[in-house]
Amino acid sequence: MLTMPSHVLIEDEFLRDGLQGEARRFSLDEKLHFARALGDCGVARIQLGSFVHPKRVPQMADTEQLFAVLQQRPGVVYSALVLNLRGVERAIAADVRHLSMSISASEAHSRNNTGRTLAEARANILPMIERALAGGVAVRAGVQCAFGSGLEPSVSPQLVIEIARSYREAGVAEMNLADTAGLANPKSTYELVSRVREAVGDDIRLSLHLHDTRGLGIANMFAGLQAGVTTFDTALGGVGGCPFIPKAAGNIATEDAAYALEEMGVSTGIDWQRLCVLAIEAEEKLQRRLPGRMAYLQKEAA
Repeated sequence: MLTMPSHVLIEDEFLRDGLQGEARRFSLDEKLHFARALGDCGVARIQLGSFVHPKRVPQMADTEQLFAVLQQRPGVVYSALVLNLRGVERAIAADVRHLSMSISASEAHSRNNTGRTLAEARANILPMIERALAGGVAVRAGVQCAFGSGLEPSVSPQLVIEIARSYREAGVAEMNLADTAGLANPKSTYELVSRVREAVGDDIRLSLHLHDTRGLGIANMFAGLQAGVTTFDTALGGVGGCPFIPKAAGNIATEDAAYALEEMGVSTGIDWQRLCVLAIEAEEKLQRRLPGRMAYLQKEAA
């Protein structure tokens, strides 16, 4: 028998994961517009950007300004990504109340993405967690390439579990498993989530970050639902992807996820039809067809 939650939290990452690799630079005003519009559509958690060096990721250079000018909105959490302790300090200074931080379970990806070995990355993230929690910031700690990277034969599920256990010991209340390369399938998603859940306990909130490289993003979301996950990362229009993973595609489109969940009787609080209009606007600004399906279908039907 299928078991479905009554409600799912969707975190939209259009403004961070979606834009970080785009050649077109979005202005601060454009980012403000999309952040506010996502909230208007009912998105309850929005990742606004990342606190990284502006030369490394120019699209994220105005993250502090975005947090400074965007007014808090009841029922909406504004989050950000940090990669090091300096990023945590910048986020705390900007009064960010929710942070995502993660390391890779892939040695090759860790070296390519951050220049650190896996051992160095594991040692680096613990002081970040400690500092953020001490500053009163909610932390979501994640495991990138939890389902494989494509850069080596495989990633050990046991290693993913060990990293998750270290997060629990550090006091983290939410953990994220990321299919950075889009290699997961429904079976592997269900099995890994179930093993991590068993290892860390039911009081830890698990979330999934699923890339749609092989078109299995929504199917993997469903498998995650069956394994008890009630928080998912998505991105407006299905944009995003990791520059260090060959051929890695973007995230599940937020409008597609919200539509699928509504069809299955699961509440998200999101008006997916209104979100489709916003996705078409993003498509026009980026001047290309985006991967999301529902916005295109809505446009064709209009």
